[in-house]
Amino acid sequence: MSLFWRVFGLNAVVLGTATVLLLWAPITVSVPILVTEAVILLGGLTVMLVANAALLRIGLAPLGRLTRLMTTIDLLRPGQRLTVRGHGDVAELIVTFNAMLDRLEAERAASSARALSAQEAERRRIAQELHDEVGQSLTAVLLELKRAADRAPDPLRDELHQAQEVTRESLDEVRRLARRLRPGVLEDLGLVSALTALATDFGTHTGLRVRHGFDSGLPPMTPEAELVIYRVAQEGLTNIARHAEATHAELSLRCAEDGHVVLRLSDDGRGPGLVPEGSGIRGMRERALFVGAALEIAPGPERGTQVLLSVPVAGEQES
Repeated sequence: MSLFWRVFGLNAVVLGTATVLLLWAPITVSVPILVTEAVILLGGLTVMLVANAALLRIGLAPLGRLTRLMTTIDLLRPGQRLTVRGHGDVAELIVTFNAMLDRLEAERAASSARALSAQEAERRRIAQELHDEVGQSLTAVLLELKRAADRAPDPLRDELHQAQEVTRESLDEVRRLARRLRPGVLEDLGLVSALTALATDFGTHTGLRVRHGFDSGLPPMTPEAELVIYRVAQEGLTNIARHAEATHAELSLRCAEDGHVVLRLSDDGRGPGLVPEGSGIRGMRERALFVGAALEIAPGPERGTQVLLSVPVAGEQES
């Protein structure tokens, strides 16, 4: 039944019932109308309006559910759909809305994949320029400072040595930035070694104690999936260092019973929900969609925040 005929039928039922009751009821209306007659008529009108409102609410309930879903939909959290019940205009509208969500999620995933691929290519280019151009220039400056310090008198030699230390620290920082932009260890030594180096590097430069543990014999994954796991761990550790006010963090990579590889990152900080999700977390969600993974950010078992990334293995990704 279409929405028009549904509303018309509900109103017809209410009006028809009211008419039947008026015909059969031993009620007369005098002129001028008596107070008791006015009370009875107003009471009947009230009952009729209440019944009509209740029936309309039942009939239009699917539209209410659709409206609530439309206000909360987020393409970074796929899978939100309405259940289709019955037939008619409302059911067709829900089917069309679900199909629109399917199309939008597919388009969002495709556009995110293109954007992330371009982003990684740009990161590689910047890292290469930092390593080749800036790194070599700072290395040349260090050599010149060393030669100048060897020939300089004692008062000036100390200042040149200080300049050498500052330049060496700048060179180390440039190399660290290049490693963050392009994790060469991930390509050369694999995911476990890259995550180990990431945890060690964060612990060294932020003072955050990062414990890590990884299963041996993890199933094979695509290079894209390994890069997503690394970037999510990297962004998660960055968020902990910046916002969580934590002192400890734990990073693990396990193989779940369903065959998925699960990255778990937890801390003892403030916990989620205190600030809205920023670009970092939304970027993590986009990366998860890129490889069909599920990302969950929730309070930890005791305190702090827990990030869980469940990544399908290579065979499931291809299917």
